[in-house]
Amino acid sequence: MKQNKSGSTTRRLALSLTTLLTLLMAHGAAAETRQHTEKPTKEHSAAQKYFAPIGTFDVIAGNGSGVAEIVDVTQNNKELIYTDGDNGQIGFVDIRRPRAPVGTGTVDVGGEPTSLVILDPLVLVGVNTSTSFTEPSGKLVVVHRRTRRIVAEHELGGQPDALALAPDRKRAAIVIENERDEDLNDGLLPQSPSGQLLIVDLQGPARWWTIREADLSPVTEGAFAGGDLEPEFVDINSQNEAVVTFQENNHLAIVDLKSGKTINHFSAGSAQLSNVDTLEEDLIVLDSNLIKRREPDSVAWIDDDSFATANEGDYEDAAGEEGGSRGFTIFNQNGDIEYESAESFEHLLVSAGHYNEGRSENKGVEPESIEFGKYNGQPLLFVGSERSNAIGVYDVTGNTPQLVQVLPTGIGPEGLKSIPARGLLVASTENDEADDGIPTMINIYAQRRKKSPYPQIISANDSYGLPIPWVALSGLAGDPWSANTLYAVSDSFLAEGFVYTIDVSQRPALITNRMQVTGASAGLDLEGIAVGPDGHFWLGSEGNSSSRPNLVLKVDSTTGAVISEIELPAGLVDMRRSNGIEGIAVTGETGSEVVYVAIQRAWPDEGDTDQVNTKIGRYDVATSEWGFVHYPLEAESNGGWIGLSELTLLPNGDFAVIERDKGWGPSTAPNAELKALYKVDLENADFRAYDNADGLITVTKQLLLDVLPKIERRSIWTAEKLEGFAVTSNGRAFAVTDNDGVDGATGETLFLRLGRIDKLLNDN
Repeated sequence: MKQNKSGSTTRRLALSLTTLLTLLMAHGAAAETRQHTEKPTKEHSAAQKYFAPIGTFDVIAGNGSGVAEIVDVTQNNKELIYTDGDNGQIGFVDIRRPRAPVGTGTVDVGGEPTSLVILDPLVLVGVNTSTSFTEPSGKLVVVHRRTRRIVAEHELGGQPDALALAPDRKRAAIVIENERDEDLNDGLLPQSPSGQLLIVDLQGPARWWTIREADLSPVTEGAFAGGDLEPEFVDINSQNEAVVTFQENNHLAIVDLKSGKTINHFSAGSAQLSNVDTLEEDLIVLDSNLIKRREPDSVAWIDDDSFATANEGDYEDAAGEEGGSRGFTIFNQNGDIEYESAESFEHLLVSAGHYNEGRSENKGVEPESIEFGKYNGQPLLFVGSERSNAIGVYDVTGNTPQLVQVLPTGIGPEGLKSIPARGLLVASTENDEADDGIPTMINIYAQRRKKSPYPQIISANDSYGLPIPWVALSGLAGDPWSANTLYAVSDSFLAEGFVYTIDVSQRPALITNRMQVTGASAGLDLEGIAVGPDGHFWLGSEGNSSSRPNLVLKVDSTTGAVISEIELPAGLVDMRRSNGIEGIAVTGETGSEVVYVAIQRAWPDEGDTDQVNTKIGRYDVATSEWGFVHYPLEAESNGGWIGLSELTLLPNGDFAVIERDKGWGPSTAPNAELKALYKVDLENADFRAYDNADGLITVTKQLLLDVLPKIERRSIWTAEKLEGFAVTSNGRAFAVTDNDGVDGATGETLFLRLGRIDKLLNDN
């Protein structure tokens, strides 16, 4: 950032559709601000490199760890070391081959490690040993990384929370937070004891190191609750100056580590946000304007004068007002604001399908981690969203950060580490969904000179200039008259059902419209979509085992109003389970359509048993009659249950189904094993009443495409839900995964371009 000692210039990024498309199509990173547009030079654009996920390390399977929180890299850039607070250990990962990281063991550190830095061959670990909020304690544990032995321990007199190593490697700084009890007096400050900043002079053997306390008395006098500072994070520039965040106090300080004196301190202030979602009503509605205390968590120097903060927020004041401004800010040492992201970071993640609606009333996308690195001379800032499982990458060459790309992560990115010498970036994610097969993981990304590989689908701005909200895409369908248009539906993650229009001529694909489905007799879980001969939509809504029925809906393609509803036969409905109608396809002429539906899993009906088959139904609009066939399922294995997720009419008259298991993760683990397209001939099948005395015939299927290898190659953790498949009117095949609305999932959406359908058919 350019230095601005004499005054303050605030620039706020308004992320336009044109800007985002330009960025993600690899034509540069033009960033439009509310004051002006600053475009990169041709030289910059030509040299732009983008990160792609190349390796994922499961810390549970790989090292027996509980979590991975803070991560650092050795001086030779070949080994990662991370904190595991759950098990009281630090873990080691060999990344000589970053595509195939290998766990090499752990070391017990005698308490909860909260942070670490590597002073090769030593690892400095801040360890919390507190027994209560009122009697905090901790120690600095020094581990020799080659021998894996503890070579020194130093008592710290309080609870450590963050460590930083000076670039000259002569000093380290340790934040002693002494966090408050949030159940005491509603968590209001002050609560004794206060925190402090410790300076470690790293001369001589580790056991001889001296530790002194920085003078934070000016902060004590200036912060609103100076009697309880609770410092949160620290970073050190090349001048041996530490920037310290005091999150709950909404304060920042600059400390000279040589003298231990506070050079400057100031309030982090508040940010004005426009058009953000503040209600958790299972809809993403960008209609609220707020002024929020920034309350920065992590902080990173960009140069010796400018630093960036991730404004997560962590305090509710006596008036019940929560902090956290949902974005990031760049300050200089004078306390001047050089850049404010305001709502643009949140809008970016809405456009990328990563917005976590379940956090709207709290702190939105909760930017928590921030990291800086210079890659071949290009200064990059990385901003991690704890609740949306994504990283924003920004070029900070000029006065205004320019968005480069968005990266997906595991659940809850906590630690970021740039490794410019190898063109790598690392993110450690502290949360898991163990029952679903999503572990705590470390994601490794490599920089390449190619188009950005992610996101593969984004949304345009609506008529108000706001990103069209979307998550959890399900069924897909091609437009019979427009070769570049697909349609998708949202599942039950949102409280209302929507149909999305997608322009696939763009890379990434672009959601250009969202239409709400109205007038249904019951709640909707839209899982399938097809376009009828008159241009109206046919939708399949999945029921559950109790209150929500399985429905076939005909919907006006202009207004979204339900034209008609069709239910499954009553006797069959009586035996339903939660996994019902998934895919839908339509043939025939207007008024005499034939509608086909796929039932996801076997229902408790004779001939329908798990690991054997499920049903495909056919409804004749002219006669109002249902008929059914059995579809043979692959045998269940380590990937969990097997079921259908899509039904699509192919150009040759056959039908394609998605058949998949319930598993996540790499196929080498007991997780994802089946994500495939099969084709079946339904036009010539013998459809019978579900309760036909002679039983139902079983159709023959043929493998069309094993999609699992493509999903594995393109995702950080193999997605469970391959949900949609469509063919355009000019014969291009597409598929999409459902990201579960970033709720108990990574949030990654894969929009796969599968090539020409005629080639797939000819090859099979």
